[in-house]
Amino acid sequence: MAIELNRIVSTPMAQTLTIRSHALVVDGTAAEGGDDTAPNPHDLYDAALGSCKALTVLWYARRKGIPVTDVRTVIERDASAERAGTYHLAARMQISGDLSDAQLQELQAVAHKCPVHKLMTAVTTEITTTVERMA
Repeated sequence: MAIELNRIVSTPMAQTLTIRSHALVVDGTAAEGGDDTAPNPHDLYDAALGSCKALTVLWYARRKGIPVTDVRTVIERDASAERAGTYHLAARMQISGDLSDAQLQELQAVAHKCPVHKLMTAVTTEITTTVERMA
């Protein structure tokens, strides 16, 4: 699968991001030199974690017949030590439904096992980048 980004030429930095048949816009913040018209890459990284946790909990609850009626996920970022090697994300999930304490604990354990959480904490990601002249 390829993810493609193309610059929106009427802006300083904004890009159209295409994933399969979905299109989003990404931009830099004003402090980064962008217009802040859309999420920046850090926002998308953080959002990937939150959305993965939410979708994983909903998938698991449906599969196990746990009566979840709603999920709200908030990700808070502390990037103050990023340059020193620590990027801290705090996930807070609120789940509604007729749930026992044991089911809530089960869902918390499942949220810790979402695939993006694993990618961010337990997997070595190898990245190669090539830069070439545009035709």
